[in-house]
Amino acid sequence: MTFTFLPRDNRGASAVEFALVLPLLLILLFGIIDGGRYMWNINRAEKAAQMGVRMAVVTDFISSSIDEDYVGQCSTPLQAGDPIPAGCFSQVTCSRSGSTVTCTSGTADSTAFNRVLSRMQAFMPEIQPSNLEIIYSPSGLGYAGDPTGPDVAPIVTVRLFGLAFQPAMTLTLANVGLPEVRTSLTLEDGAGAQSN
Repeated sequence: MTFTFLPRDNRGASAVEFALVLPLLLILLFGIIDGGRYMWNINRAEKAAQMGVRMAVVTDFISSSIDEDYVGQCSTPLQAGDPIPAGCFSQVTCSRSGSTVTCTSGTADSTAFNRVLSRMQAFMPEIQPSNLEIIYSPSGLGYAGDPTGPDVAPIVTVRLFGLAFQPAMTLTLANVGLPEVRTSLTLEDGAGAQSN
């Protein structure tokens, strides 16, 4: 056999070209799959936050300071039936560290916090208690001495943060953080244990 025909022999050229293109094709394919999975996880986190805030506004509130009586309170003492100004109620943040639920004001109801967390975990099981904050912010709604429920109707915000996403391309070597998700609604009845 002579080697003069070797430069003209191109029978293996397509296999070599395929071997060169295959890694790029796989990176592109897995990148598209991971991009879709990343967006899907963001959507799951948003849906979990939506369901969590819905649960938080129609069931028992977490901080006891929401149920305070505002008659005679504020810089100008309020009379029964007076609207509560937004400046009369300060923001309350509730979170859980370990097994203890704490709020920046009032005592915390751990059963109510865990109820919201469980509702969210039905949509995204990887949510941990340390990923969740429930924030009650002033809205300027409510009347002092309301006999049917809490005097204030704060804006309830569920904040979901610190969630990680693991791309398939990194083979468990690296995680990418999901963006923080916040969803807010105004407190409705703030009593009970069930939501629709």
